[in-house]
Amino acid sequence: MKRTVPESGFVSMIGKISGFIRSSDLVRFILVGVVNTLIGLTVTFLCLNALHLNYWASTLIGNVVGAVNSYFMNKAFTFRSEASLGETWWRFILVTAACYVLAYGLASYAVQAALHAVLPDASLRLRDNMAALIGSGMYTLMNYAGQKLFTFRRTKEKLEG
Repeated sequence: MKRTVPESGFVSMIGKISGFIRSSDLVRFILVGVVNTLIGLTVTFLCLNALHLNYWASTLIGNVVGAVNSYFMNKAFTFRSEASLGETWWRFILVTAACYVLAYGLASYAVQAALHAVLPDASLRLRDNMAALIGSGMYTLMNYAGQKLFTFRRTKEKLEG
């Protein structure tokens, strides 16, 4: 007769968290997003502050670097898509570009308006850094919806199969 050792509360909790992560594409997307955000914002802030590039060039470069990583991690890990590169890449680029323009455009506008009202003498560097940070959060939310619903969507046949 095999004797089993009861799981400790910690081991049980880790097992539940692990199971939740494996079953939730939103949680996996957020984990991938954390990695992509660290990569993208690092590159963006380096471009803004070390290379002294403007807001749009810095955020574009940071997002392109993050997006390449994002595509492969989301395809394989988040959405576990078996679709071909040719089938998903153009959708990924379309969603990524639309989310970039919307999120960073709205963030830039909102920060300009808010800081003008609260801190009218705020430097361009402060405005651009704040807009980049806020835009990154907006981009993440928009991008999740677009990638899930359009790029890596599962068809009925795949869900039932």
